Amino acid sequence: MIAGLKGVLVEKGPTEAIVDVQGVAYRVAVSSMASGRLPAVGQPVSLRIRTIVREDALDLFGFLTRTEEELFLLLTSVSQVGPKMALNVLSGLDTPELVTALSKGEVVRLTKIHGVGKKTAERLVLELKDKVRLLSADATVGDGVARAAPPASSDLVSALLNLGYRAAQAENAATIAVERAGEGAAFETQLREALKALRTS
Repeated sequence: MIAGLKGVLVEKGPTEAIVDVQGVAYRVAVSSMASGRLPAVGQPVSLRIRTIVREDALDLFGFLTRTEEELFLLLTSVSQVGPKMALNVLSGLDTPELVTALSKGEVVRLTKIHGVGKKTAERLVLELKDKVRLLSADATVGDGVARAAPPASSDLVSALLNLGYRAAQAENAATIAVERAGEGAAFETQLREALKALRTS
């Protein structure tokens, strides 16, 4: 199964993106939140992928962060919530806001998402309230609210977290690195800049 795509963004729309990987173009369904964070057409892009195989189709669902992907998996584990509904929920609230709404049982807030009725919202809270608390957010700031990393630095943040740096450190270093090296710079170049920023901080 396809677990990730790294290539050039050919097209993007509110709920999908087309990524060219060495001459092969893949159509990927994304949340509107993720779509808004994608780079400009023609720029490099890296997406985490979940492949859903059905009798008549093979669908790719893309995510910019691990947390968004984990939320997608949790949402699809809820009865009567399929991949498209899960992506719709992810489109209605930003990742940290959705985690907050689910963990605090904010049913009313969830019903404001297009296509989510009261019964569905109650089911989401019932089945996911405790599970979402275990999610490791991509970045955490001083107010304790998890925030998704900017698209250009999400891979950098993940790499720095894997190296043992704290979330806040990783996010700040990634932001500085992208500013210094440029969004179109190679990942290795951005990572070197991020590590320099951490050494001098």
